[in-house]
Amino acid sequence: MSDLPPVDPAEVRLERLAPPPGSRRRRKRVGRGISAGGGKTAGRGQKGAGARSGKGTIRGYAGGQMPLHMQKGKLRGPNHKKSMPMGPFRTHTIPVNLEALAAFEAGTVVDVAALEARGLVKGNANRRWPVKVLGDGELDRALTVRVHAFSATAKAKIEAAGGTAEVVPNGREEAEG
Repeated sequence: MSDLPPVDPAEVRLERLAPPPGSRRRRKRVGRGISAGGGKTAGRGQKGAGARSGKGTIRGYAGGQMPLHMQKGKLRGPNHKKSMPMGPFRTHTIPVNLEALAAFEAGTVVDVAALEARGLVKGNANRRWPVKVLGDGELDRALTVRVHAFSATAKAKIEAAGGTAEVVPNGREEAEG
């Protein structure tokens, strides 16, 4: 079967388990003096942003060059971040794929509160962004899905499984109710 030598069961014990010799290396302790091999600058080079403490550069930073989301054309309106077409601040809906709805039992009413309770929609209590169901995946049970938007594929797949796709208005009604 395999060319491994036979193992004595008395030798295979929990307290004797250890990684093979040479497979685990101790981490290099930098900044502990010149003679230790990683002293003075501790592998960070001389000056510059890489040598400084702190978070580092933001995502999309291009080294002082105009970032891509600022090079492209702007949307109409005042020239500030929410009128720019690209970037992490342009998220308007929270996507939920159809395959994630398989976590619910057949006949269940799936609304935004149920999605938040299952952890499929996170951090939306204060923002109250609209939730959109996308058609990625398959659905094999009849569900009543009540969210703010559906893709055409998702709506067709929900109805093909025997469920209903109901569009609720803006999403501000959860705050009053």
